[in-house]
Amino acid sequence: MSLADRVARLEQQQQNQDQYRTNLLNQLQQMQSQMQNMQGQIEELQHQVQQLQDQNKAQYTDLDSRVGRLEKTASANPAPAASSNGPASSPAAASTAAANPAAPAAPSAPAESAAEKSAALNAYNVAFKSLKGGDYVSSSRGFREFIQKYPNDALTPNAFYWLGESYYATTNYQVAVEAFKHLLNQYPQSDKAPDATLKLGYSQLEMKQNDAGVATLKSVVAKYPNSNAAKLAQERLRRLSQQPSR
Repeated sequence: MSLADRVARLEQQQQNQDQYRTNLLNQLQQMQSQMQNMQGQIEELQHQVQQLQDQNKAQYTDLDSRVGRLEKTASANPAPAASSNGPASSPAAASTAAANPAAPAAPSAPAESAAEKSAALNAYNVAFKSLKGGDYVSSSRGFREFIQKYPNDALTPNAFYWLGESYYATTNYQVAVEAFKHLLNQYPQSDKAPDATLKLGYSQLEMKQNDAGVATLKSVVAKYPNSNAAKLAQERLRRLSQQPSR
């Protein structure tokens, strides 16, 4: 081979090596980019899991606290005990009995009220136990029956919230929205209002109602700025703002 041919051959080999290195570098950069994206997705999923765990813990703690207060109230206000001559009557009933000894004694309303509260609490706990156990079909059925049977109970607002949660967990977002909206419309002062508004926003986002969902999450921050729900709403809004626009 002539000197010129040898030089040309070496230059060709050098070009091939440079192209090979360039291809390797491009592949390495692509792999690094993919790893960064995967790492970001993993961190986001971990963050979401932690948020769900924190929210569930707060919700269960709140419920345990409410149940404890109800139990203390029931203990502090027991049903009146029957005397040796029969159940105690009200002053008006006593006056009527004095005027007419044959008249029957009036029924004890507090005892009936206490019994009804006990039955309502038991029904609520059964539905909530199903929810904690992941049996969302049974929990939704239990909370619906509770609401129908005890519409004026102190736990009815909570029952609407957990009913919505049961539907949300099974991706029945439209029905969940109805439950959360009913709670917010009928019981706007409920302690569950912040969480219900938050989950309403989540449900709207899942239904691709992005404008409504964002507006609802912003309302959580505006109405309940110091709540845990507001922190979760802010975090979700932050993630939404970082998503590329389509």
